[in-house]
Amino acid sequence: MASPDTRMAFVSGGRLPGWVERFGASHGQLREVPDDGGLRLLAADGTAALLQPPWPEGGRPGRGEDAVARLASLAGQPRRLGLVLVRRGGYSVAVVSEGRVLASKTGTRHVQSRTAAGGWSQQRFARRRANQADALVEAVAEHAARIFADHSVEYLIPGGDRTLAEQVLAEPVLKGYSVLVRLPFLDVPDPRASVLKKAAADACAVRIVVTDPPS
Repeated sequence: MASPDTRMAFVSGGRLPGWVERFGASHGQLREVPDDGGLRLLAADGTAALLQPPWPEGGRPGRGEDAVARLASLAGQPRRLGLVLVRRGGYSVAVVSEGRVLASKTGTRHVQSRTAAGGWSQQRFARRRANQADALVEAVAEHAARIFADHSVEYLIPGGDRTLAEQVLAEPVLKGYSVLVRLPFLDVPDPRASVLKKAAADACAVRIVVTDPPS
């Protein structure tokens, strides 16, 4: 039996009730299934949708008559998130709230790709590449500390290259933010203004994983 296909979508709190209504219209009557990761909806045709909140309740639960309404309300709360998006080709750090960028810094710093050359050439290249990566990490951390300092950041969201993002967040200049909850990683291409704009919207949206029934 083939593994079921999955796909992901990000839906804002305001659009969530409509998304659930259309999902039910396409796949049949919905029932809620207990799930620690969020709200799981199982349709009559076997299609499942896991709706994950963008952040934990933290003592501020959403309001509404049903689980979908409460989740939509939670996602609509104006919480402030610190984004750290970094790849070898560039970076974006930002404070976002309600899907919008409040403050940001985006730039490019190239880190060379690996080479297949051998011997001393390869060693020199590896040192140069490591130095470039170190400089990128330090610069991004400094920009993040400056941007975050003017805002009451509640959560951190890394994105892009996992290793580089983790290294940025481990820099001493960001030590004061190490106690903050880290929200799920965002898979983004080389950060640019358009990439940051979408990441800001996705960071404040309900993350939905739809799983088709096995064929």
